[in-house]
Amino acid sequence: MTDPVSSIRHLGPAYEASLAAVGITSAQALRAIGPDAAYAKLLANGQRPHFIAYYALVMALQGRPWNDCKGAEKDKLRVTFDLLKKRNENTDAHFWEATLDAIGTGKRR
Repeated sequence: MTDPVSSIRHLGPAYEASLAAVGITSAQALRAIGPDAAYAKLLANGQRPHFIAYYALVMALQGRPWNDCKGAEKDKLRVTFDLLKKRNENTDAHFWEATLDAIGTGKRR
C-alpha cells in the first residue's frame, strides 16, 4: 500500500500535485528519492526555483515545519539549493543552445 505525498505532515495538495507531475506519486517514492533529487526533478520540469519551497520539502521529510529551519542549517540548505538551481540552469541552457544549433539559429562560431 502506498501513502499519498500529502500524508507527509507539512506537505499539502499543491506540493503533491507538483510532485505527481514529475512522477513522484507517493510518500514512499518521495522518501526514497530524497528532497534534493525530487526538487531537481521539479526544476527540470519547469518549476520556478523558490528557496522556501525547497527547504519546506527538506523539513517536511524530517517531520519538521518549514519555519523550523534557521541559522547554520538554513545557510547549508541555501548552498545546496543554489547548486540545484545552477545545475538546472546549465542543463536548460545546453538544451536550448543545442536546439537552436540544430535548426541553424544558434551561436555563430
